[in-house]
Amino acid sequence: MANIKITLVKSLNGRLQKHIATADSLGLRSIGDETVQPDNPQTRGKLQKIGYLLKVEEVK
Repeated sequence: MANIKITLVKSLNGRLQKHIATADSLGLRSIGDETVQPDNPQTRGKLQKIGYLLKVEEVK
């Protein structure tokens, strides 16, 4: 199974509380934070919700 590298590129200030909680669940708290997550439906759902704040790359 492939992994996804996720980087927070926009600030969480002034965002909806649900969007902040979603970013926090991915381990992203400040601009520039990166995390590697498994490519599964749960992660893809989170990315759809806050995709406008993120940069996503596939990692092999």
